[in-house]
Parts: sequence; structure tokens; C-alpha cells
Amino acid sequence: MKAMTCKQLGGACDKEFQADTFDEISEMSEAHGMDMYQKGDEDHLKAMSEMQ
Repeated sequence: MKAMTCKQLGGACDKEFQADTFDEISEMSEAHGMDMYQKGDEDHLKAMSEMQ
């Protein structure tokens, strides 16, 4: 089992993702990012902008 936080993946919060593979964690992180984007979360929008 692997675990990483949103911040460790370049995001803006401490939400933790746990899965057996990095690919699964990546998918969860992407879904979380889309949710935060749709909610207009300022911190996540800034982090997404910085990643691009």
C-alpha cells in the first residue's frame, strides 16, 4: 500500500490518497483536482496554475 498527499503531488492540501500503485494514486489525485477546480477552490487553482 502506497500513500501520498495532495501537497506531495504538487497540490494545495493534506488530503491523503492510498492505493496499491502510483497510477491509482494519480487517478485519485486527478479526480480530487477536478473536484476542487469545479468548486473554485482558490488554493488548488493556484497550485494547478503553477504546475503548468
